[in-house]
Amino acid sequence: MHGETAINEGWHKLKNGFEISAVIPAKPAVIYKAWLSTKGHTAMTGSSAKVNGRIGGKFTAWDGYIFGTTLELTPDQRIVQAWRTSEFPDDTPDSHVEIFLEEVKGGTKITLTHTNMPVDQVDSYRQGWEDFYFKPMREYFGK
Repeated sequence: MHGETAINEGWHKLKNGFEISAVIPAKPAVIYKAWLSTKGHTAMTGSSAKVNGRIGGKFTAWDGYIFGTTLELTPDQRIVQAWRTSEFPDDTPDSHVEIFLEEVKGGTKITLTHTNMPVDQVDSYRQGWEDFYFKPMREYFGK
């Protein structure tokens, strides 16, 4: 989101994916820890998750609908995961999710880049991140 201030929220389309951002009322370290733990991920999304929070660790979220492997970690700043859902065609490779956490006034700006997706599913997953991650995270961390 070049040329915009650090706290702006929004999204833009990429080839076979998108970039979406939101400000969550918590410190980057708190969100990072929650994202990478079973208890934290379940609490912040309001749905069952199992997370092995290390590089090479497997995860599932939303009762197994989402699953994948953590590929790269930069503590309290960046998470990269191979990611798919049960709706991906079997012959489709994993998509790629990269999460950047940046401390801003009022919390953390999360910039999530989701690429290598089945092209006909891009719009529904963009909305899904807002509805099933960012919205419940704002509520959970805003308590």
